[in-house]
Amino acid sequence: MSSLRLRYQTIEFGEVDIHLRTLRDNQEFQDKDGEAEKLGISSASWPLFGVVWDAGKVLAHHMCDYDIADKRILEVGCGIGLTSLLLNHRLADITATDYHPEAGNFLKENVDLNNGSHIPFERTGWADTDDGLGLFDLIIGSDLLYEREHVALLSEFIHQHAQPSCQVVIVDPGRGHHAPFSKKMATFGFDHQQHQPPETDYLSQPFRGQIIEYHR
Repeated sequence: MSSLRLRYQTIEFGEVDIHLRTLRDNQEFQDKDGEAEKLGISSASWPLFGVVWDAGKVLAHHMCDYDIADKRILEVGCGIGLTSLLLNHRLADITATDYHPEAGNFLKENVDLNNGSHIPFERTGWADTDDGLGLFDLIIGSDLLYEREHVALLSEFIHQHAQPSCQVVIVDPGRGHHAPFSKKMATFGFDHQQHQPPETDYLSQPFRGQIIEYHR
């Protein structure tokens, strides 16, 4: 099997540069030991963690000046970890999670690439009930609601790890599942509001999704 082809890029946030080592594109695939296959990750979905998506850029820009003081933060489904890297640059108390077996390795490489402090990472699925992550004041993620079944899994995972008083920020590109997700979040005591990102000049195409913010 040929080696993965990689890409190095820099994403600017005002005067802050975040350097990224990513997959070259979403056609790359390498599962030498069959670890991803054992986790149910197909060859088609394998590379999705390793590229930068517009929803991830929107979340990172939204976190540029977000109030993070004294907050323990969890990024769910971090993928390549752009937002976690930005928050790490802001000296936030950030923990990252993803289901993909390579996400943690890429995150570590990118932390080193940015001369950042260690970011705690745990590979976990949303159905896991004994991951030991603990509770968080702010939970964030982007483009998480791929399938209808993710509505219950994600909302319950968030509830499991949310402090009694908690904020949740989800950037949804418009896959059609955010309404039932918000209803499920309401059963856990979360109110919500949604809005389009105020500026998206950093994207090459219009962003038709929403930033959804939950509070309780």
